[in-house]
Amino acid sequence: MVGFDPAGQAAALSAQETALAGSASGMVTRALISPFDVIKIRFQLQIEHVSSQRPEGKYSGLFQASRCIYSEEGLSAFWKGHIPAQLLSICYGAVQFTTFEFLTEIVHKSTSYDSRSAGVHFVCGGLAACSATMFCQPLDTLRTRFAAQGEPKVYSNLRHAVSTMWRSEGPLTFYRGLSPTLLAVFPYAGLQFFFYNIFKTLLVPPPKTGESGGVNLRSLFCGSGAGMISKTLTYPFDLFKKRLQVGGFEEARVHFGHVRNYRGLIDCMVQIGKEEGLRGFFKGLSPSLVKAALSTGFTFFWYEFFLNAIQTVKERQRTADVTKDQEKK
Repeated sequence: MVGFDPAGQAAALSAQETALAGSASGMVTRALISPFDVIKIRFQLQIEHVSSQRPEGKYSGLFQASRCIYSEEGLSAFWKGHIPAQLLSICYGAVQFTTFEFLTEIVHKSTSYDSRSAGVHFVCGGLAACSATMFCQPLDTLRTRFAAQGEPKVYSNLRHAVSTMWRSEGPLTFYRGLSPTLLAVFPYAGLQFFFYNIFKTLLVPPPKTGESGGVNLRSLFCGSGAGMISKTLTYPFDLFKKRLQVGGFEEARVHFGHVRNYRGLIDCMVQIGKEEGLRGFFKGLSPSLVKAALSTGFTFFWYEFFLNAIQTVKERQRTADVTKDQEKK
């Protein structure tokens, strides 16, 4: 179902319907995985070691961080930045999946490659994610700022954040961290689609009548595995992006521990390597893997779920129209 399928053109969906399914998938997934995202961002921005054996900073582990955030900031803190995050997920899902379906169709019609192969899905998935990233990067920066701030808040709402950042830091601040994001997003998204294609081919038999629910459930497991592998392989770039996105936002980070200023991607990499060592590049990996498994799994699950739902509605409408035509005759 994910990607252009020459054998399924009778039930093909329009770009608008694909965008709707992608948006709905992103919206539902974001609401479910937001707490893991907030914890991951807090870990990524902590200069001190994240270790339960040698606690140095504010956060030392997944459960300790959860308790700390809950006790200090309340349950709603796990959904900090949820409005820009939802806007990000809705826009990102629509652009990514619409572009992916378009690119795989172009590959089928313009080249000799099989549009359903894992290699084609890797390239098209990476390019689709880059397109979505360029479009949605300002929302990602806003989401990171909201998730990073503690109490008292620096930004009271989305409008206040946009106006303050624009006046004090200029419009380019909304694209902080774009270079490591693009470096990471192509292989990350490409590997997601690549491994999802492989796992689906290996684990999911052709669907039988009435078994769409079972196939969608297997899609959840295939997506989870694909998400964990791709996140592990590309994780350091996500950390660099988060560190760069909070540049100029140091006053909101002081009570969390040490803060750093980075002149760019290379300086960020060098400073982290010198001060935090190799493990510093993988801070927040544990909540990230949990988030990646849930996020990627749910994204593909809900995308296929909504595609199936749209197709079912269209098929019923088509059947009803045929019945009406026959009755008129």
